[in-house]
Amino acid sequence: MNGAIYLTDVRKRFREAKEQCDRSLAQVPFERWAHRLDPGSNSLVTIMLHLSGNMLSRWSDFLSRDGEKPDRDRDAEFEDAALSREALLERWERGWACLFAAVDALTEADLDRTILIRAQPLSVVSAVNRQLAHYGYHAGQMVLLAKHMAGERWQTLSVPRGGSGAFNAGMMGAPAPHSPPKPR
Repeated sequence: MNGAIYLTDVRKRFREAKEQCDRSLAQVPFERWAHRLDPGSNSLVTIMLHLSGNMLSRWSDFLSRDGEKPDRDRDAEFEDAALSREALLERWERGWACLFAAVDALTEADLDRTILIRAQPLSVVSAVNRQLAHYGYHAGQMVLLAKHMAGERWQTLSVPRGGSGAFNAGMMGAPAPHSPPKPR
């Protein structure tokens, strides 16, 4: 494995996950962020609290302390606190900043190290991959919730329905399907 390529890709993937979440949140009025589809489901607020709590716990002193910090109250992350938009976004940004600082500080040599999460040893690569999958899972939940709440106002975060041909053609430098060929 080329460690430099891996680290570059991981940094990119974490940033993409955050961007998906932020672009989704921007399409939903704050008043709807605490809405749950049913009593057992999570709201956007819940997921934001959980992710930020997880990030602050896992990524603080990532290489030197267990990733489950004793001051983390995971259960409270699933109880929608009555936070202002500003307070919630501050916590959200603090979690991501902690993650990005830790990931940006990793070197190729760190990839061979072992860390602990809940007293379980994991290679740095396994721990990073674990968190990338975890955050991707919750980012997908946030996109689904935001899309549901935005309804007709939803602006797609990726290729719009029916737009794959044109998108693929643009990516490959070819004319879009059903478009006249470009003059030479």
